[in-house]
Amino acid sequence: MMWRYLMPLGIFIVLTAFFVKGLSLNPRYVPSPLLGKPAPEFELPRLKDPNSKLGNIDFEGQVALFNVWATWCVGCRQEHSFLVELSQENNIPIYGLNWKDDRDAALDWLSSLGDPYVGSAFDEIGDTAIDWGVYGAPETFLLASDGTVLYKHIAPLTREIWTSEFLPRIIAECGTLPCLELDN
Repeated sequence: MMWRYLMPLGIFIVLTAFFVKGLSLNPRYVPSPLLGKPAPEFELPRLKDPNSKLGNIDFEGQVALFNVWATWCVGCRQEHSFLVELSQENNIPIYGLNWKDDRDAALDWLSSLGDPYVGSAFDEIGDTAIDWGVYGAPETFLLASDGTVLYKHIAPLTREIWTSEFLPRIIAECGTLPCLELDN
């Protein structure tokens, strides 16, 4: 008879514990199975020159950013001016993956807003983005010089996120070697 009253109380306590734990989680953090592993292999036509390819070989031997973007993406528009600034003030190459977009619209975007990318691949169908575990644009990956994925950021990249999340990882990757000339 006592179980009749204690069972709902026990269920309530367990549900409350899960709720309290859920409040402390970061809803923007989505762990990537790629962290610490080699970046997925790909080779796609370049956005600006469909006759040439962009792929993993372009990242080889350097710490680099790989940014997934599209003209239809509101967050991509928000981060774009920061990416342009970053490309001008730091010696870290930024590669782009134009995802499920219209080539002409993407070219107009870069022409009018500035082009922060060393090169941008055109992923018209979206298969490469799937291989990279992309949930939605924008997403930015930090790649080590050996081609492994060091970090994945989902949402627009800002100066604060760059300083708190990317720079410490870049410095840790570079060690005492000056692999980048950081202006920050």
